[in-house]
Amino acid sequence: MDQPTLRTRRLTLVPLADEHLELEVELDSDPEVMRYLIGRAAARAEVERAHHRRLAAAHEAPGLGFWAGFAANGFVGWWILQPPHGPDQVKTPGEADLGYRLLRSRWRQGYATEGARELLRYAFEDVGLDRVFAQTMAVNTASRATMSAAGLAFARAFTSAADDEPIPGAEQGEVEYELTRDAWLAQRGPMD
Repeated sequence: MDQPTLRTRRLTLVPLADEHLELEVELDSDPEVMRYLIGRAAARAEVERAHHRRLAAAHEAPGLGFWAGFAANGFVGWWILQPPHGPDQVKTPGEADLGYRLLRSRWRQGYATEGARELLRYAFEDVGLDRVFAQTMAVNTASRATMSAAGLAFARAFTSAADDEPIPGAEQGEVEYELTRDAWLAQRGPMD
């Protein structure tokens, strides 16, 4: 199964491609966007390496990967649905990690939630996953609110096993939110 183009009321999510590199550079060069990820703006070389990793993620599991999101007036950010891959993620068949990163000018407009909900629908309806989770720093209240608004529920708090240089707020730990297929079906209610 190839990664399809996905659509919501306001977004078109297209599989990430080389043509999106400059958009990723713009996104990751904003220190506020990267605040809870690396604590600073990413250098172009870092973004280029990340771009190649993101493209490779589309080959890890059928139908999963990164999507670049566009609204009627241009680039919004990217969304991800990929197999567990981090130091705090157990590789479990039927599970995927959900993520998103948006231009600061697109924050607080509902785009992150809208794209996340579409990826959750896709994960459970089309890919047939059993569980989707998302992780962030405990202090990242905006991302946590997006996870909740998309339908994920708090699952656990933990201290990251990553060897990265700590960034402000890391001392408060990380959190994981989740949504299972059964909970997603229950949220949707009876189908006609």
